[in-house]
Amino acid sequence: MSRTYFNSPFLLGFDQIERVLDRVAKNAGDGYPPYNIEQVGDDILRITLAVAGFAKHDLSVTVEDSQLVIAGEQGDDGERDFIHRGIASRRFRRAFVLADGIEITNASLTNGLLNIDLARPLPNVAIRRIEIDAEDEPALEAAPLEASPGKRATIKLATSKGNE
Repeated sequence: MSRTYFNSPFLLGFDQIERVLDRVAKNAGDGYPPYNIEQVGDDILRITLAVAGFAKHDLSVTVEDSQLVIAGEQGDDGERDFIHRGIASRRFRRAFVLADGIEITNASLTNGLLNIDLARPLPNVAIRRIEIDAEDEPALEAAPLEASPGKRATIKLATSKGNE
């Protein structure tokens, strides 16, 4: 059964968001390994996963199609004979959907905790005015626009004239 969240005629081009929501819903069910997400700076987030028993070579951190994917798999140590095994050693795959522009800045493994730092860039604010052509007026052309993060940009319009 497929749900359509964005079926309003006023929400055009939101198909990608709907796919992201479906991806998030699929990943929400598994609780292993446990994790925290914290804000450690103005534009820095940290994801911490409890990966007790996993070594650095047992873990992988990748970015695949706008997703941060953390996977772990321990090799089977056939030399041990457990009387009781209460520490989980199963493999896992945990995925986090990333917004555009989010960058992974660091990953570290300390005392059984995998820390992954993410940086959120400042949004690029751009305002573009679209001129309306009229049959009795010459067409206007928009000049290219560059905006720096957090600042508004203006577009200079040049009139294109036919035969001069």
